[in-house]
Amino acid sequence: MKDDLSGRAGRIGPNAVLQLLPVLEAAGGAALRDEMLDAAGLSTPPSDTGLMDEGPAAAMHRALRRRLPGRAPDLLREAGARTGDYILAHRIPAMAQRVLKLLPPALAAPILAKAIAKHSWTFAGSGAFRVVSTRPLVFELTDNPLIRGETAPHPICVWHEAVFDRLFQTLVDRRLRTREQSCSASGGAVCRFEIARS
Repeated sequence: MKDDLSGRAGRIGPNAVLQLLPVLEAAGGAALRDEMLDAAGLSTPPSDTGLMDEGPAAAMHRALRRRLPGRAPDLLREAGARTGDYILAHRIPAMAQRVLKLLPPALAAPILAKAIAKHSWTFAGSGAFRVVSTRPLVFELTDNPLIRGETAPHPICVWHEAVFDRLFQTLVDRRLRTREQSCSASGGAVCRFEIARS
């Protein structure tokens, strides 16, 4: 992955918001998009260069879950997939993608996991991300800023699941699926994701 910025506490990649905006507009028109921008305290979309404060991104995700509890998971999943597409188009060099696709999944998956960990500030913000294991492939995100302070009866980090799905399904094995095994919003100590064949 191309790396021209260093992670800073309280900052996150703007795609946490930018890729959600067209999804919101398709779902509820400009009114829903603008309502969510307002809930995030944003008068305009963030710049697509550099990082943004994680607070507004978290506020937008939280506001969507409250405003449309039934539809929010699908909308956030679509935004996560779009974020994955953006990463593939702009952050992972084409040559690296070709190499990963040629490798056996057992070799490609740990390489991609290491790259994700190196650039985790783009989606983890002030949280702490780590690769727990590569067989099985398990990630942990401690103090996930996009759900910090929320409570739910089940895991809610579908945006992260979708980002990981798009990357691993495209570059490693289309049969891979990400499942959030535990979530800090539903009582877990960390948000724990396992990526395995479905």
